[in-house]
Parts: sequence; structure tokens; C-alpha cells
Amino acid sequence: MSQHAEPTPGRPSQGGDGTWSQRSADRPGGWSAGGVVFAGVLLLLNGALAVLQGIAAIAEDDVYARIGTYVYEMSLTGWGIVHVVLGALVLVTGYGLLKDRAWARVAGIVIASLSLIAQFLFLPYAPVWSVIMMAIDVFVIWALASRQDATSRV
Repeated sequence: MSQHAEPTPGRPSQGGDGTWSQRSADRPGGWSAGGVVFAGVLLLLNGALAVLQGIAAIAEDDVYARIGTYVYEMSLTGWGIVHVVLGALVLVTGYGLLKDRAWARVAGIVIASLSLIAQFLFLPYAPVWSVIMMAIDVFVIWALASRQDATSRV
């Protein structure tokens, strides 16, 4: 019979053998790795909502309020098409991030930047929603840009 209690399954041992600190040091990224997963989830949701936003703009022109003259003038149908295409690209990129694909990180920064610009240009139609989506895009860009690979940390 051993004097030390066996660790509970699923919980790491926090004994003095150093395995806990070694395992946590082997994990890539800490905050930024979790941020990338969260960014992937946000991109999936952002893409799905952008597709729905685009469909609403294409289907009925009375969903969004009519505005007067606007510097970046485009029909609501045009904005709807932009949102559907961009939303589909954001969905694919978010899925790629969750699958930890190498291309997805760079594509995520580019696509989130395009989404940020599109939301900025869509401000007069849905100001509060656009600001919220812009904030999400900024977080996604930060999370993807701040992630360091294990080889670059050495």
C-alpha cells in the first residue's frame, strides 16, 4: 500500500516530481493558443451571421433602414452579396482555424480585416451591430497575430 494517494483520473498530479510544470511548458501559446481557438469560434459565428445578414439584405430591401446620401453608396442587394460571399469565406477560415490548418491563420487575419472594412462601410445601415462586429474582428486579428509557434519561441 502506497503512502501517496493516486491522482484523480483527469487531473494532473501536482506533486514535486516536476511533471506538472513540464507538461504546462510543453503546451504551445497559453493565452494566445486559447485565443486562436476562441477566434476560430468567433469566425464561425461571425461568418454565419454575415451570411444571414446578407440574405436579409438581398431578400427584402425593407429590413434595413433607408439612409440619405452616403459617401460609400451601394445598393442593399450589393451589400447583401458582399456579406454572403465574405461570410462564407469567414466560415471556411474559422473551420480551418479549429482544425489547426497552417493557411487559416494568415487567411484569418486577411479575412477578418476585410470583414472589419465591410462592417465599417455598413455602419449607416446597422450602426450598433457593425460596431460590435468590428470589435470582434479586431479581437480575431489580435489573437491570430499574437500567436507564436513553438519553433519561434525557442
